[in-house]
Amino acid sequence: MCGEHRVFLIGEIIKRFEQRGLKIVGVKMVQVDKSLAEKHYSEQMEQRHGKKVRDYLIDYLRSSPVIAMVVQGSSAIEAVRKIVGTTYPGESPIGTIRGDFCHVSRNYVKAHQQGNNLIHASEDPEQAKTELALWFSVDEIHDYKLAAEEFLL
Repeated sequence: MCGEHRVFLIGEIIKRFEQRGLKIVGVKMVQVDKSLAEKHYSEQMEQRHGKKVRDYLIDYLRSSPVIAMVVQGSSAIEAVRKIVGTTYPGESPIGTIRGDFCHVSRNYVKAHQQGNNLIHASEDPEQAKTELALWFSVDEIHDYKLAAEEFLL
């Protein structure tokens, strides 16, 4: 998911996934309500990082519309994680989405107990499956072939 659409990076972010050969099979803009935000940042988030962090992330996720997106491709989760960069943007390499557009260090995030992360990416297949069901209905996922797929083995 891409947050903070007001920074005018939606096209740039989508382009990075497409450039790596990932196929977008679902995309929509959502104004996240409290129920969806609480499901996305579940109680497990609170157990791992504390109530204050979870409450901050829920409020942040609801602060503006987000672009929710589903991509498909070979090793898609690993590819997306590489394109996105590490959790703490200041530690993400230049060339990743977080490394290019977010410049907040781990120390700043921890000192201010917040971090306005530009993008979220599922960590593993289980989380991806859960998030896919949470954010998209079956009718919102599209099966189609890219023109280039015809020529791939």
